[in-house]
Amino acid sequence: MAEESFHDLKKHSAQPGRVEWIGLCTSRRGAVQSVESVMARERTGLDGDHHAANGSAKRQVTLIQAEHLSVIASLTGRESVTSDQLRRNVVVSGINLLSLKDQRFRIGAALLEGTGPCVPCSRMEEVLGTGGYNAMRGHGGICARVLEAGELSVGDDVTLVVKEPDDSNRQPKLF
Repeated sequence: MAEESFHDLKKHSAQPGRVEWIGLCTSRRGAVQSVESVMARERTGLDGDHHAANGSAKRQVTLIQAEHLSVIASLTGRESVTSDQLRRNVVVSGINLLSLKDQRFRIGAALLEGTGPCVPCSRMEEVLGTGGYNAMRGHGGICARVLEAGELSVGDDVTLVVKEPDDSNRQPKLF
C-alpha cells in the first residue's frame, strides 16, 4: 500500500463531530444567548448574530471544541468555563476543528468552509481574568464562512466534505 500524501491525509476524519451548543450575540459586547437551532445564510452568517450584520467574509461563524473548555478552565485556574463566556457561536465535540481549516464541512443542512483560527480578543481578560487571553491562544477554535444556507441544530453531525480538485483548469504536464 502506497504512503498517502499530506493532501490525502487531510481528507479523513476519525469520526464525525457533534454540535453540543449554539450561541448568538445580538450586539457587540452583548450577552450570548443559547439557542437550539439557527439558520445559516450565505455571505452573512447566522441569523440574529451581530457578526452577520457586519458581513465579514471570514468570520461569519465561530466554532470551538468542547474538549478545549476544560483545558481553558485549567489554564485559568477555574473549575470550569461555559460556552457563552467564550463567545463562540458553535461548540462541537468529537472532531479536531483545526483539521477543518481551509476545508469544507457540513453541519446540518449548511455547508461551511473553515477560514482560519479564531484568535482570542482582549475581552477574554475581562471574562476569564488575568491570563485569559493567553489561555485561549491555540484553543480558540476556528472561523468559517457559509457556502450553502441551511439550518444548524444542537445534535447535528459535523462532517468533512472532501472537495475534489477541478481538473478542467489543470495545465497538461510537459515531459
